[in-house]
Amino acid sequence: MIILINIAIILATIIVMETLSWAMHKYLFHGPLWFIHKTHHQQRHGFFELNDVFSFGFGILALWLIWIGHENLNYKFWIGAGISIYGVIYFIFHDWFIHNRFKAFKSENKYLKGIRRAHKIHHKSIEKEDSEEFGLLVASKKYFK
Repeated sequence: MIILINIAIILATIIVMETLSWAMHKYLFHGPLWFIHKTHHQQRHGFFELNDVFSFGFGILALWLIWIGHENLNYKFWIGAGISIYGVIYFIFHDWFIHNRFKAFKSENKYLKGIRRAHKIHHKSIEKEDSEEFGLLVASKKYFK
């Protein structure tokens, strides 16, 4: 039974991370933290961009939770694991598949193509305002046709 609870914590954390990431992206990154996030909407001049500090921050949070929960594998450990798994998903979808930080893999999968389309629409604007589609794993239905 405990393994099902731990799996549920991980899955719930991934859902919360997607929701939190959407809200942070829309209201903070395209708001008061635009001075950092705008580097993601500009042409990259190296492997890293200032915007990567957000991923680094979530990584530190995940490692801290894993560390403080590792002795008895309490809920903090599993939340940290969920944040880490979301980070891996983010890296694969966003950095690798969408932004080609590495040689991108091709896919004819309807879901993956829709997510890529939605993200490309988000980057159509290089300004703080007038962006749409702020999620990573969830996008409007119109992009999946």
